[in-house]
Amino acid sequence: MASLRYLHLDVFAATLGGGNHLGVVIGADDWSTDDMQRFARWTALVETTFLLPPTDPKASYRVRIFTPHREIPFAGHPSIGSAHAALECGLAEARDGLLWQQCDAGVLPIRITGYGATRELMLKSPGERVLDTGRDAHPLLPASLTGIELGTLPPALVDGGRRWWLAEVADEASLRAWQPDHAAIGALAQASDSMGLCAFARARRESPAGAAQADYQLVVRAFPAGVGIIEDPASGAANGLLAAYIAQAEPFGSLARGYQVSQGREIGHDARLVVQIDTDAIWTGGRSHTVVDGTLDWIPHA
Repeated sequence: MASLRYLHLDVFAATLGGGNHLGVVIGADDWSTDDMQRFARWTALVETTFLLPPTDPKASYRVRIFTPHREIPFAGHPSIGSAHAALECGLAEARDGLLWQQCDAGVLPIRITGYGATRELMLKSPGERVLDTGRDAHPLLPASLTGIELGTLPPALVDGGRRWWLAEVADEASLRAWQPDHAAIGALAQASDSMGLCAFARARRESPAGAAQADYQLVVRAFPAGVGIIEDPASGAANGLLAAYIAQAEPFGSLARGYQVSQGREIGHDARLVVQIDTDAIWTGGRSHTVVDGTLDWIPHA
């Protein structure tokens, strides 16, 4: 059996170990879907990806994305991490500053800025639609929002590769301290065929005396109960949907051209995501770091 290369990445990390884990397998071209699912179940990571030769002539590479339970067509942090792995392993080269990722959501552009440790990869979202808004948009939504005061924008259900409920919280401190009802969020996710609830708050504009000014403009907490996760440390797809909602609802607001996100501190992580909002596109991304680069000793079809 040919040896395979395996990378374990830290995606969207503001500080070492602060981001979201991702396993990337390179060279499993002859693995079946069941083989890939079996390995993804063994890693027990939120997502494991497999880099493969593209079948679309426009694409730089092809990626298949698996949770421990099923294959999914698209997700943010696996896309950014897989692009990082493709560059690190010499599997793809940028064309005019772009990589083209083939996945089940289509062929998506990934923009490259910077080099080395400061390189940032920005994924163009596959398209977003606001499906419904308001606290009464779903009968189970109010129970999922128990214990928080809502902010300026009404809650919304947004779809774009993945479907999320979005809710603005009145202030950063309240969001960071919130103890949500995870069972209620899970019931909402199941009933609405969504990932769950992504709550956000605008960063406080004034720091306490003697403290450094925050280098982010939005705080995000994501609860993807629809796929069995209590809280996600860094959510690329959810942040892409959130950016689209903000751009539509506040086209002339302070966040309308882009911003930086802090996520994950409430669960011991420290993620930083960058959002860029163009006239016709949402780009979401950040930095990735290779933590483990080794050889995979795994026998498929076992």
